[in-house]
Amino acid sequence: MRLLILTQWFDPEPTFKGLLFAKEMAKRGFDVEVLTGFPNYPGGKVYPGYRIKWFQREVVDGVKVTRVPLIPSHGRSKTGRVLNYASFMLSTAFYGLFFMRRPDVVYAYHPPLTVGLTAAILRIFRRIPFVYDIQDLWPDTLNATGMIGNRRVLGLVSRLCDFVYAKADAIVVLSPGFKTRLMQRGVPERKLTLIYNWCDESAVTAADPTTQVPACLTSGFSVLFAGNIGDAQGLDSVLAAAEILRNRSLSANIVFLGDGIAADRLKTMADKKNLRNVLFLPKVPMSIVGAYLSAAKVLLIHLRDDELFEITIPSKTQAYMAAGKPLLMAVRGDAGYASIPMIPKAWPTPFLKWRRWVSPSL
Repeated sequence: MRLLILTQWFDPEPTFKGLLFAKEMAKRGFDVEVLTGFPNYPGGKVYPGYRIKWFQREVVDGVKVTRVPLIPSHGRSKTGRVLNYASFMLSTAFYGLFFMRRPDVVYAYHPPLTVGLTAAILRIFRRIPFVYDIQDLWPDTLNATGMIGNRRVLGLVSRLCDFVYAKADAIVVLSPGFKTRLMQRGVPERKLTLIYNWCDESAVTAADPTTQVPACLTSGFSVLFAGNIGDAQGLDSVLAAAEILRNRSLSANIVFLGDGIAADRLKTMADKKNLRNVLFLPKVPMSIVGAYLSAAKVLLIHLRDDELFEITIPSKTQAYMAAGKPLLMAVRGDAGYASIPMIPKAWPTPFLKWRRWVSPSL
């Protein structure tokens, strides 16, 4: 069976269901092709070694990858984001309609919504069934993160989502809350399958012993946030907590590993507040992230306090759990099973102190 994985983000970009997922599908007997863009996420700049062209074919670890042009952008500019998403949709739809060898099924990874629109177009004109993997609920996320606040625009996005849901042959969701919300929106339960996210445990636990980890993680008590540094993460609150720790002369390093649209603003804020206990590390290859997770004392998961995030489970949760470290999770709802009150009393005294700093009532 020929399987087309349609995703805007793919290795070497940080992505959840990327090369590892494609290789596993190939191992299970599928003839896999990946249709994606030229890597530019999350910085919005094309990665070294790549340049935008009409299309590029390559083979990565035995997986066929076709890259089509897009307008690279991932900043605060709404126009830039729209052009980024729309250009990828136009490129993939054009390639899929006129040049692509017909697959038996399309596996479309959302976000963004425009990936689903391409899959729907291929469903209509080439009668290719597709599975829609929803990792982010639109337009809910657009509203929650402040990217779009205009009610008319959000209404249009909602109608486009309903159109894609109607055309999809099957829909995969990552949490019970997502499934309930889509059923409330009229998606038939028979279309919906709950598949919790996972991680490559070997990549997290098999850390290279020669990896040089920054001293801010290995000396003293360190709390690590690894991943996208965006508005949805609500990390201003973490800086406020760091200021409280400093003012109380409590020794702990809060370390951010990664990049994102909020990174520069948070760095400026930390400098203005003279928060020497807050450190920012550039993103590192996925192959050595496990060493950073293992070096930290506590791993932080943080999202804004919004109704949408009560029904999601951040994808970094599974990687953190595989690292076998205490989790400090500021997320309500479906992800709450890993929250701070579940910490056993047998864990180290420094962490129990940190717990009391965060919430004396615990």
